[in-house]
Amino acid sequence: MKAPVRVGVFGLLGSGNLGNDGSLEAVLGYLRAEHPQASVDALCGGPEVVTARYGIPATRLHWYRGEYRTASRAGAVAGKGLGKLVDVVRTAAWVRRHDVVIVPGMGVLEATLPLRPWGFPYSLFLLCASGRLFGTRVALVGVGAGPIGNRLTRGLVRRSARLAAYRSYRDAQSRDALREMGVDTARDEIYPDLAFALPTPPSSELPDSPPGQGGSPIAPSGPPGPVCVGVMDFHGGDDDRARAEEIHRRYLDGTTRFVRALVEDGRPVRLLTGDECDRSVVAAILEAVDSPLVTASEATSLADLMKETAAADTVVATRYHNLVCALKAGTPTLALSYAAKSDALMDRMGLAAYCHPAREVDADRLLEQFRALEKRSTELRRTLAERNLVAARQLREQFTALTAALFPTTDHAQARTRQETP
Repeated sequence: MKAPVRVGVFGLLGSGNLGNDGSLEAVLGYLRAEHPQASVDALCGGPEVVTARYGIPATRLHWYRGEYRTASRAGAVAGKGLGKLVDVVRTAAWVRRHDVVIVPGMGVLEATLPLRPWGFPYSLFLLCASGRLFGTRVALVGVGAGPIGNRLTRGLVRRSARLAAYRSYRDAQSRDALREMGVDTARDEIYPDLAFALPTPPSSELPDSPPGQGGSPIAPSGPPGPVCVGVMDFHGGDDDRARAEEIHRRYLDGTTRFVRALVEDGRPVRLLTGDECDRSVVAAILEAVDSPLVTASEATSLADLMKETAAADTVVATRYHNLVCALKAGTPTLALSYAAKSDALMDRMGLAAYCHPAREVDADRLLEQFRALEKRSTELRRTLAERNLVAARQLREQFTALTAALFPTTDHAQARTRQETP
């Protein structure tokens, strides 16, 4: 009897970021459909959440539990330092138990948000180096990448990418960024974001909305309907640390003014988040606008976000996976863009004209773009329906390619089993 292939999934999963968890869900769906005999577990940021939500065993990514808290005391600094050493052994031991390790999507090769080299980039390097050492195939599947200013972070990312057995990207900019770092990307392919593989909620599951409004591929009839506004605890990128608070104030002020303008027009506004940290922005907007027309979503998954965006007339969003959810739901969408990945996504889906810089939110200009978007609602819904069909086909090709690269035979798994049997 053939031994099941042992598959690990790796990343900041179960840590409160809905986009990361959505990418995991897409990969788990693929594994359960195409490789139902595979034994799957995770090395991740929130193991308890991953096990409870997805039903797979999970191990904590870092030995030191305060890894992502700022270390100001000597004890915390020592704990972090010791943790880096312990994680070398822990990661290697975990990788060695697997035939394949998949890093599902996420921006693991970019620094569009503040990032320290000894945080996740170091963890990813340990993973890929361990994979090369023990003959475990490590796959970076549909990941995001971008230019990185910090030399140490860039070096860790470059080495990780080179050590991986398989790489694919969610946009051309990501592949170009790796090529510019000196990685040979000649055999690497580009596919839509993994979240496009998730099921679109049927209309029967959508939140209640007025007749003729939301969730329809045709233009809504009757009075203007609800608008989803996806917000983010945005402070700029890794190179913006010196003016992070200024960027955040400008973003919050512009977004708040835009929401207030919608309310003055009588539009119901639903505030969306994509990470636990975004809730502070929701609270600030609710306090500043103080209207019953503004409500906050309690979505805890990308499926929940898709239901919210499908029920809206229009979406304005910042976080990348808020955009993915809205576009997949077929709802006309305007991006508050904070990185090239957002622009690339909007271009892929035929909405390149509807991007607005998150670093310089101009509420008046944003409102103009929003009104222009709504005037083309019927046309854009048709465009999105067509682009979503293309994305679904391309992701089927992605999973076929992944199977060919990672699961060509179970001989490797059987050989490993024989080696480890006393």
